[in-house]
Amino acid sequence: MGNDGIRDIEAPVTAGGPRVLRRDEWDTWYGTLLRAFGGIPEPAEVLEVYRELTQTDRSLGVWDGDECVGTAGAFAFRMTVPGGAAVPAAGVTMVGVAATHRRRGVLTSMMRRQLDDVRSWGEPLAVLTASEPEIYGRFGYGAATFQLNAEIETDRVRLSVPDGTDDVRVRYAVPADVLDACEAVFARLVPARPGMIERRPGWARLDVLDPADGREGASPLQCVVARRDGEVTGYARFRVRPEWGPAGHNGTVVLQDLAGLDPATEAALWRFLFDVDLTRRLSVRARPVDEAWQYQVSDVRRCRPQLRDALYVRLVDVGAALQARTYQAPVDVVFEVEDAFCPWNEGRWRLTGDAKGASCARTSDAADLALGVRELGAAYLGGVSLGALGAAGRVRELRPGALAEASLGFASDVAPWLPYGF
Repeated sequence: MGNDGIRDIEAPVTAGGPRVLRRDEWDTWYGTLLRAFGGIPEPAEVLEVYRELTQTDRSLGVWDGDECVGTAGAFAFRMTVPGGAAVPAAGVTMVGVAATHRRRGVLTSMMRRQLDDVRSWGEPLAVLTASEPEIYGRFGYGAATFQLNAEIETDRVRLSVPDGTDDVRVRYAVPADVLDACEAVFARLVPARPGMIERRPGWARLDVLDPADGREGASPLQCVVARRDGEVTGYARFRVRPEWGPAGHNGTVVLQDLAGLDPATEAALWRFLFDVDLTRRLSVRARPVDEAWQYQVSDVRRCRPQLRDALYVRLVDVGAALQARTYQAPVDVVFEVEDAFCPWNEGRWRLTGDAKGASCARTSDAADLALGVRELGAAYLGGVSLGALGAAGRVRELRPGALAEASLGFASDVAPWLPYGF
């Protein structure tokens, strides 16, 4: 579940302040959230999983009398950062405000309480996905990862594959039957890419839920597993949407998720998806922006790639967050950080680090760069260039050369990616 885009200005909260959710209030609380997102009920099996996954002790509600008018949650995640460390991060989710209580400070009050809580939990990062991106910038969240969508004309586009692809066997499997094997593949990939989130217990079930009213005219969920030398090295889950026209078949393969432990496995899975019988298109959503298939296709224009924002990052503890990751080139820079919403972050921080580790502490030394915590969040995972933010006027260089030095150090050879929503 994503985050609601209810616009909310600073104003007195007429309802009570945010408080921790009780388990017996969940149905009412979640009903408020669903209504904020349009009021379409979730399938019963999806609703049950979200009920079990919700961490009520980390969830907030705002109540006006007996009526719930605001919701917000925060999963306890661990997210990969540059260098491969898994860093505690609050996964902000299920944020909604009743339309009857807009512009009364409800959202601001929840964000205030939530970030105070995250700090008290010792989690240096908060992350979220946003249904309306403009909302969360004022709370210090910056767009840190992007995702690639594509509509590939598989009847017109050829795929070149690397050596070893023919050694990979791809076979159908019942999605639920191979869930553990697929999760083992996913777990091995998490440390390799910034922005990936370790699975909490129970989350894998969401990947194989298959309510009939959620298929949008496509088949039940299908799965293929890739093996090399008897070992499971990858998988793809997808649906097929059949269609027939005057010229014959015109079906679409709708990819849900795909993972491979090596380039040959990934190529074998993509080749399979390109070649599904009676289809002419492959619909792809939320893939890494640097994924190899883009450079294996014969005509990228007929893939219609489209970029979209994905994960927003907020540094709750600037020093701890910057110290938790590594830097691909040596950095020694003093940041002047602005953070009006979390004033404990404001001031000067000296970051010293390289590919082996880093330290970050307060300093009275002269600042080299001046920026807001939102910009630090955007650049944190290495997918957004500090140099580009500087060119946009969002980072000020106070020492010549400091921006180029920091931009190089913060970059990541592997594009950060959020593999699933929450």
